[in-house]
Amino acid sequence: MIRVLAPAKINLTLEVLSRRPDGYHEICSVVQAVGLYDELTFEGAEDITLTCEGLDLPPEDNLVVKSARLLGRQTGAAVGARITLRKGIPVGAGLGGGSSDAAATLTALNELWQLGLSRERLAALAAGVGSDVPFFIYGGTALVRGKGETVTPLGPVSPAWVVLLDSLLNVPAGKTAIMYKSLTATDFTDGHYTVRMVQEIREEKRIDEDLLFNVFDRVATVLFPDLQTQRSLMQNEGNGKVTLAGSGPVLCSVLSQETDARNLYGKLLSRGIKVYLAKTLN
Repeated sequence: MIRVLAPAKINLTLEVLSRRPDGYHEICSVVQAVGLYDELTFEGAEDITLTCEGLDLPPEDNLVVKSARLLGRQTGAAVGARITLRKGIPVGAGLGGGSSDAAATLTALNELWQLGLSRERLAALAAGVGSDVPFFIYGGTALVRGKGETVTPLGPVSPAWVVLLDSLLNVPAGKTAIMYKSLTATDFTDGHYTVRMVQEIREEKRIDEDLLFNVFDRVATVLFPDLQTQRSLMQNEGNGKVTLAGSGPVLCSVLSQETDARNLYGKLLSRGIKVYLAKTLN
């Protein structure tokens, strides 16, 4: 049996440069893995089966099954796996839980089925599953471009602490697609936020919280009107910048000092707010 922890991610920067001819958006982003996890176990079996604990989702709709079947087709591996998924990352929160599970599946089955595929080959397969999946093949800190398929590792960087506020808002189906469709040309940028963050990471080996940027901050407030109240609360209780963690609606604050992060976490927790505390991963 193979046991894998699949981490969440946050976008330290997330810029949309343009809308592509194929209908997708050209992005430029610095993505960071954080220590909030789903847990997956893999055992040999004749067929591919998935049991989701704590998640009411038909297995056939899960990226785990899609990834396993894609890997089997592409490699001709005539074997199966009994997969169990235990959710720890909130669903539909913009933290990449499903994509991380997919990448963990590709990596674990590559080992279980003794395929011997390189990380680069797994990343290429991951791009066929979803835009966020290739990043999780590498993890850590990375520059992500294109639709998400071009990943350049940047780490290691000095550890930081991340406070994640889950506003528990009702998330519509197809939320991320709705967010992208809500963007206008005025939301597009030239990548300079990401360039500055990459430069800071490469030269100083640290995350500069003041450089956090997320293109969805504006449209999320329209889609989730109550989000601004949560943002203001988080800003008032802490001393760091607050942005969307990814495509929302989870908000995040990245802090270099553990004491500051734990202080903010405790204040939000005492208000009965759903909040997570995680450390960045290299």
